[in-house]
Amino acid sequence: FSGYLKVRIGEAVGLQPTRWSLRHSLFRKGYQLLDPYVTVSVDQVRVGQTSTKQKTNKPTYNEEFSATVTDGHQIELSVFHDTPIGYDDFVANCTLHFQDLLRSAA
Repeated sequence: FSGYLKVRIGEAVGLQPTRWSLRHSLFRKGYQLLDPYVTVSVDQVRVGQTSTKQKTNKPTYNEEFSATVTDGHQIELSVFHDTPIGYDDFVANCTLHFQDLLRSAA
């Protein structure tokens, strides 16, 4: 794919606590809330990142990102838990191939 990419991140649902958040939780394990944010990457190059939403497993973002893409193959959306110390925790991701997106749009 080559062209102008516009992505809108609406919300995330069903996010599960990470090992780090459970280790540092004062609450019961099943009820730990995250501080999630979403990154948007094209062919492993980050083109956007949402704001961090505090203490939720169902964040709403409604944020938009745009990028000019040249010979792009895939877009990846990744969710991370913003940790106060060290690296942020990976929560979930989704990879979409431009070829599949273009085929389904036709």
